[in-house]
Amino acid sequence: METILTKIIEQKKKEVAALYETYIPEKKKRTSYSLVEALQQFTVIAEIKRASPSKGDLNLQVDVAKQAGLYETNGAGAISVLTDGHFFKGSFHDLETVRNQVNIPLLCKDFIIDKIQIDRAYDAGANLILLIVAALSKEELFALYAYVKELGLEAIVEIHNEEELEIALELSPDVIGVNNRNLKTFEVDLRTTEQLGKRLNEQNVLWISESGIHTKEDITRVKQAGAKGILVGEAFMTASSVGDFFQSLQVTK
Repeated sequence: METILTKIIEQKKKEVAALYETYIPEKKKRTSYSLVEALQQFTVIAEIKRASPSKGDLNLQVDVAKQAGLYETNGAGAISVLTDGHFFKGSFHDLETVRNQVNIPLLCKDFIIDKIQIDRAYDAGANLILLIVAALSKEELFALYAYVKELGLEAIVEIHNEEELEIALELSPDVIGVNNRNLKTFEVDLRTTEQLGKRLNEQNVLWISESGIHTKEDITRVKQAGAKGILVGEAFMTASSVGDFFQSLQVTK
């Protein structure tokens, strides 16, 4: 059955083929920043997301450098940048722009299916790579995770249900991301964090909650479930003031 996720993966295959035709990895040495270290205290990962398949255009004209600077100034522990162009209207140029602006960990948020995408993210300045269990076979996931570690990067391994959780735990990953959004339907439910959090807490794993977080009450809820951080995109991208929104969440420095 075709889902939003399967459509995205088919598009990624085309993009990967194009990268192999046009892109030569440089792998320059650069400063490294660690999300694992940042998550020693509760951390907000603020996202730059111009659009999404479920919500449409969010903020197409965003000044990426300014937005990233506001995130860092107001206390974000890391920044996530959507680099998917076809569905989210992002780019690796956005990632590079943010890297030149801030001195905190930077996540390449994309649907990674091949090592060359990780090379491209590395060269653009990413410290973190998102690996989505639902988008990969177990063999692909393990191979890509090993490559992330080989490059000296960290990974957020994203899960949405118990079956994906068990696969992720086999990796002993840096960070697990619990996505409250079902990538097949794009419906959001914070109960996903509460349900999967119990098992993750038993395993003493570092984990964060992603998607569907808009209010101080939402943060309280995922904190109580055991999350060490949150990834917030849509709410920041549509806020009239980034600073005021941070204050409303009561997670400022």
